[in-house]
Amino acid sequence: MKHFESKVFDLYQNRGSLQYQGEALDQLSHGWLCAKNARISSASSALCLAAFLHDIGHLFNERETPTLEAINDRHEVRGADYLKVGFADSVTEPIRLHVQAKRYLVASTPGYLELLSEDSVRSLALQGGPMPLHEHRHFEAHPYSKDAIRLRLWDEQSKQRHLVPLSKKEMLSDLRLLITEVCN
Repeated sequence: MKHFESKVFDLYQNRGSLQYQGEALDQLSHGWLCAKNARISSASSALCLAAFLHDIGHLFNERETPTLEAINDRHEVRGADYLKVGFADSVTEPIRLHVQAKRYLVASTPGYLELLSEDSVRSLALQGGPMPLHEHRHFEAHPYSKDAIRLRLWDEQSKQRHLVPLSKKEMLSDLRLLITEVCN
C-alpha cells in the first residue's frame, strides 16, 4: 500500500471509533456498512470506496458532535479535498456531493426527511436545509450527482443499529482490500 493510502487506512484505524450523538454506529462501522450496501447494489469499486470513506472528514474533528454546537464541519468538502491527493474524481466527487444529495433528496423525495438520523437532521439545517428548486438542475447536471444520490441512500441505510458489522480487524481488512482494488 502506498504512503497516502496507508495514511487513510491509519486514520480509520486510529479514529474510526468516533461516534456522534444520535448515531447508532461508530465511523468505521458506518463506513463499512455503507460500502457493503454499495457492493450489494453492484456499484463500481471506486463508488464502494467512496461509500466507505464518505464521512472521513468527520475524523478530523476536534469536537465529538459539532452539530450540537451549531457547527457545520463541512466534512464532505474536507474529506474530498483530503482524498483528492491520492484518489480519482470517481472516489472524491460523490463524497464531495453527498451532503448536497441529502438536501436534494429531502426537497424532492416525499418521506426522505423521516429516514434521516438525529444528527443528519441537525446537520441538515446547518448545511442549508432542503435544496431550493432553482438549485436542482445545477445539482442534477453534475457528472457525479447520480453516484452521490446512490451513496446518500446507502448512507442512511447504514446507520441502523440492528446491522451488525464485522470485527474492527475485519472491517479494516476490507478497507485495505478496497483501497488496493481501486489503486491498482
